[in-house]
Amino acid sequence: MADSNDTDKNIEMWKIKRLIKALESARGAGTSMISLIMPPKDQVSRVNKMLGDEYGTASNIKSRVNRLSVLSAITSAQQRLKLYTKVPPNGLVVYTGIIMTDDGKEKKVNIDFEPFKPINTSLYLCDNKFHTEALNELLESDNKYGFIIMDGNGSLFGTLSGNTREIMHKFTVDLPKKHGRGGQSALRFARLRLEKRHNYVRKVAEMAVQFFITNDRPNVSGLVLAGSADFKTDLGQSDMFDPRLQAVVLGSVDVSYGGENGFNQAIELAADMLANVKFVQEKKLIGKFFEEISQDTNKYVFGIQDTLACLDMGAVDTLLVWENLDCDRYELLHPSGKVEIKYLTSDQAKDTSHFKDKETSSDLEPQEKIALLEWLAANYKKFGCTLEFVTNKSQEGSQFCRGFGGVGGILRYQVNMAELHGEDHDDLDNNVYDDDDDFF
Repeated sequence: MADSNDTDKNIEMWKIKRLIKALESARGAGTSMISLIMPPKDQVSRVNKMLGDEYGTASNIKSRVNRLSVLSAITSAQQRLKLYTKVPPNGLVVYTGIIMTDDGKEKKVNIDFEPFKPINTSLYLCDNKFHTEALNELLESDNKYGFIIMDGNGSLFGTLSGNTREIMHKFTVDLPKKHGRGGQSALRFARLRLEKRHNYVRKVAEMAVQFFITNDRPNVSGLVLAGSADFKTDLGQSDMFDPRLQAVVLGSVDVSYGGENGFNQAIELAADMLANVKFVQEKKLIGKFFEEISQDTNKYVFGIQDTLACLDMGAVDTLLVWENLDCDRYELLHPSGKVEIKYLTSDQAKDTSHFKDKETSSDLEPQEKIALLEWLAANYKKFGCTLEFVTNKSQEGSQFCRGFGGVGGILRYQVNMAELHGEDHDDLDNNVYDDDDDFF
């Protein structure tokens, strides 16, 4: 299973993506939409004073409708700030204002939250739209990658996270050069030279463990070996190089320099390699799902009904869901008092037959409607599984979304789907996804 912290972070990133999409599509009638971002260690009192000053300025707006809208938005922002005695450790994001809905009605929006990682932006804007540029920065990868720069003069150990690079350690080494002198001692000199090279590689391998392994596991998402000559190759192929680090090596690059200049050059040359990491992880994850299918292990499931049935059984180990899945979870109340759960796409929800009892044709009353993605993000831990959002950007991802409905799972143990259908899910699948329905 994937690391739970990574899973939680991916879910937080998905929530931010969803929020950005909703905020960017919102529009107001006047300049009554407030975007307020406070970085960590900012003062709530300072922002409250600033909002008070803005309230006084806004009172002079000539247009009565716009003036009232702006004053209302500022008051809402002040009310939100009263919930906080100090700015949370990762900062605070507030969006308030009156937006226009699709049917031309006004709707109040009040959103405040602490980002999942520190946001180093200070912003206050009153406009006819919400400003989300700073939120987009949160989505940029902050995975940490390790670099080992190794040449005949010394080594450098560094990390790269987002745009931040850090040199953890560097040291110099004095290795004997090749030469043809020595007479009868030439072989001994050559042997001493190889021995010193060997000891140098050993030292680098030992220090790599010291810097890049914490609690018996790599503390970086990937490792890049860089340098001139053959040292990086010798290190990568050496038995002395820890297998746990060997498993996360992304590749090696040739650089013209050693030390810090070599580190900067290695970062540039490894850019494509690092960009592909998330892509490769996704391909590997979906590849594992396809492998279970090709081997017919009965340890896989796909389709909404079957997957959720296996989820209820606690059989799902890794739940795969397309990040743009168009499906809502409805709780429908029968006249008898029984509650039925249905999963419908936006197109299927337009068909009123889904909201009628099959036997009595009486109307089913919707009690709750929530996007299936949101429901899974909130509840997946109850089922003891890992939730992974996938895209349709890769060939495997596209095949998963189109061919398998965008929902599937790798199971802990074999489940006989025929028996599962025979029990109580046969009619459910027909109820929601007819054969001639196009999921998209």
